[in-house]
Amino acid sequence: MATGGAEFQSFVRLPYSQEEWFLTASRWFAVTMGTGIVSVLMISVPFHTPVLYYLSIVFFVLNVILFALAMVTSILRYTLYPEIWTVMIRDPVNSLFLATIPMGFATLIEMWVFICVPLWGEWAKTVAWALWMVDVIAAASVTLSLSFILISQNHITSLDRITALQLLPIAATIVAAGAGAEVAGILPNQQHALGTLLVSLVLWGMGTPLAIMVLVIYYQRLAVHKLPPREMIVSCFLPLGPLGFGGFGIIYIGKVARDLLQHGNIIDPLAGRMAYVLGLFISLLMWSFGLIWLVFALATILLKFPFPFNMGWWGFTFPLGVYAANTMELGTQMDLMFFKVFGTILSGAVLLLWILVTSRTALGAWRGTLFHAPCLQNLVFKEQRACA
Repeated sequence: MATGGAEFQSFVRLPYSQEEWFLTASRWFAVTMGTGIVSVLMISVPFHTPVLYYLSIVFFVLNVILFALAMVTSILRYTLYPEIWTVMIRDPVNSLFLATIPMGFATLIEMWVFICVPLWGEWAKTVAWALWMVDVIAAASVTLSLSFILISQNHITSLDRITALQLLPIAATIVAAGAGAEVAGILPNQQHALGTLLVSLVLWGMGTPLAIMVLVIYYQRLAVHKLPPREMIVSCFLPLGPLGFGGFGIIYIGKVARDLLQHGNIIDPLAGRMAYVLGLFISLLMWSFGLIWLVFALATILLKFPFPFNMGWWGFTFPLGVYAANTMELGTQMDLMFFKVFGTILSGAVLLLWILVTSRTALGAWRGTLFHAPCLQNLVFKEQRACA
C-alpha cells in the first residue's frame, strides 16, 4: 500500500461514532448507483404496469435521499479533515471510488428525465440539461485525472495487482454519455439537442475504447494470476458496467440522432439513419461481449462461494443492472421478445440482489463492521503534527 508521504506516519483513532461516518464516505456512493439503476430498470421494463412505475418513483425518491446524505457526509469529511483528501487521492484503490459520484448522479438525471419531465414540462427539461452539464464536468474530470494518476504513480507495478476496479473511472464518461443521449432526446431546441448528442458521442468515445483495453489487460491478469481473492471476488461483475452502459449509450445516441436529423438541414438525414443502424449493431456486439463476462462472473461466484460480505457487494447491482438495461433496449428497438424477457428477468434479479445487499448493509452498519478505511492507516491529523 502506497503511503501519502513522510508526514503521514501514524493513524489517530477517533471516537467510534465520529470515525464511522467520515472515514468511509466515498464508498457509499456505490449504494446510490445500485439504488439508482433499480429505479431506472423498474421504469424501463417493456411490460409496463402501474406497479413498476410507482415502484420506480419510490426508488428514485430513496436514491435522492441517499445521494444527498452521501454528498453532505463527503463535504463534511473533507472540510473537517482535509488531510484525508491527500491520503485518499494517493491510494490506488479508494481513489477509484470517486468515480461512483458522477455515476450515481447520472442515475438521478435519468430518472428526472423519465419521471419529472413528463409531469412538470419545459422547465424540467432545462433543469435536466443543466444537471447533465454538471455531471459531464465531474465525469470527464474523474476519467482523465484518475486514469492519469494510475499511469503516473508507482502504485501498481505488476500485472497481479490489476483489478476490475480500474474500470470505475473510465466508466464515468460512458455513463454520462448514455444520460446525455436521454437528455438530448427531450430538448426542444434542435441546436442544443444536437450539441448535447455530439458531446455524448465524444464522452462515449473517450471511455469505451479505453475500457476495452483495460478488459484485455484484466483478462491477461486472470489468465496468468487466476481469480482474485475472495474479498475482491464481487469485482468480477464490473466488466459488465462499461459494456452494458456502453451498448445502451450508443444505441440511444443512434436513436436520438435518427430522430434529430430526420427533418433537419444540418446534416444529411441519411447520417441519422446510418447512426441508428450502426449504433444498433455496435450495441449488439457489446452485449455479446458482455455475455462472456456475465458467464465468467457467475462461474466465479459459484466457484468461490461463500465469500465475506463487504461494501464491494454493491458491485453486483449496477453492472448487472446496466447490462439488463441494454438487453431491454435491444429488445425494444429490434422488437425481439427474447431480449425483452431476458432483460426483464435480469431486472428482477437486480431487484432481489438490491434487497439482499441492502439488508446486509443495514445489518453491517448497525453492527459497525462495514466502516473500514485502510487508506487512512498512515494518516496523521493537524493536531498530532502540531504536538510532535
